[in-house]
Amino acid sequence: MKHRIRSVGILGAGRVGTAVAREAVKAGYEVRIATAKPVEDIALIVEIITPGAVAVTAAEAAASDLVVLALPLHKFRSLDPAALADRVVIDAMNYWEPTDGAMPEMHAGRGTSEVVQDFLAAAHVVKTLNHIGYHELESDGRPAGAGDRRALAAAGDDEEARAVVLAFIESLGYDAVDAGPLAAGRAFEPGTAVFAGAHDAARLGEALGRACVGAAASA
Repeated sequence: MKHRIRSVGILGAGRVGTAVAREAVKAGYEVRIATAKPVEDIALIVEIITPGAVAVTAAEAAASDLVVLALPLHKFRSLDPAALADRVVIDAMNYWEPTDGAMPEMHAGRGTSEVVQDFLAAAHVVKTLNHIGYHELESDGRPAGAGDRRALAAAGDDEEARAVVLAFIESLGYDAVDAGPLAAGRAFEPGTAVFAGAHDAARLGEALGRACVGAAASA
C-alpha cells in the first residue's frame, strides 16, 4: 500500500463526488471521475463542472492510489469488488431511506461502512467525508494551524489505510481525527452529534469519545 497518493479516483459525479473532485484538484492530485455511464457521455460535463479532472471508466478510477465512493448508497453493490481489491477506499456515502429505499442490512446494528466493507472484502475501507456537506467541503477548508480550522474524522480497520486517508483530509484543508476501527464510524452517521455540527479537532475528539462510551454502556 502506498503512503503517498498522487491519483484520486471518484466513483460518482453527483454533488458530493464533484465537490470532492474540485477540492482534490485544488490540492494538486490527479483526479479521475467515473459513473455508470460511458466516458464519452460524461467527459464534457466533467470538464465543465470539475476542471482539471478527467472522465474515465470505473476500472480506471478504481486503479487510482485512493478511491472515493460518492454514489447513492443503494448502488454500492454495483461496484466491482475485484477492481477495488487492495485499494484504499473512502466511503463518503450515507444511508437516506427516503432516497435509498428500504435496505434491511443497514438496520442490523452495524455501521453502513461495515456493510460496504463486507461487500468489498479485499479493499481497505475508511469512512470519512460523509459528515460534511458538499458545499461546506468547498468553503470550510483552512490552512494548517488556522484557529478556525474544522476537523473531520476517519474510521477504518486497516491502520495504514487510515494514515493514508488522514493525510488526504489534511491536504484538503481540515484537521484529521483518527476515530479508530471502522465500527467507530457509527459515531458520525446521520442522526449523531458529530454529523449534525461542525467541530474543531478537540471538540470532535470529545464527541467521538462520548459516543464510544455510550456505545459501550448500551452493549
